[in-house]
Amino acid sequence: MCRSIKTLRPPVLPEEATEDDIRAAALQYVRKISGFRAPAAHNREVFERAVDEIAEATARLLDGLEVRGTHSARTRS
Repeated sequence: MCRSIKTLRPPVLPEEATEDDIRAAALQYVRKISGFRAPAAHNREVFERAVDEIAEATARLLDGLEVRGTHSARTRS
């Protein structure tokens, strides 16, 4: 659980972050904040919902960032 969350925007990440990259970062964040690597059955729903919400917020953030000096823009549906 000590792995750092990596930066998901260019030029730090050479290519556009994938949904898997975004979800992995969200999962790592929730693990770190909650202190649980895997939630108990009675916490699983709230844990997974948090991961989903953070992944969605992360995708919106990356979609909205303007990184000057690059010509690529994220396009997500």
